[in-house]
Amino acid sequence: MNAEIRREPTIARIWRGRVRRERANEYEAYNYDVGIVPLIEKALGVQTFREDRGDETEFVTISYWEDVEAMARFTGADPTQIHHLDRDPEFLIELPSAVQILKILKTHGNTGSSE
Repeated sequence: MNAEIRREPTIARIWRGRVRRERANEYEAYNYDVGIVPLIEKALGVQTFREDRGDETEFVTISYWEDVEAMARFTGADPTQIHHLDRDPEFLIELPSAVQILKILKTHGNTGSSE
């Protein structure tokens, strides 16, 4: 019998980026295809968020990892280092200089959909 080992996330890596509102739909599609799809293949889970406000839109991506070492295998030696997508300078109002890495303490209730 081949039992699947369930790995639980202990780390959340949070990335934020802002674009001009009129390019938000275009960036959302580009970011998903080029940035999120490869991340989905490596992280334990990924959530994406969008907030439209005034003349800009903020995107937030939270990826969940087993530990810092697993995250570092995806991002390189420094898991806080940002790997900008090729077209990020074209879209983003400013290039983020860092990501936020948080230790997950507890999860309560339904924290998101599977889609």
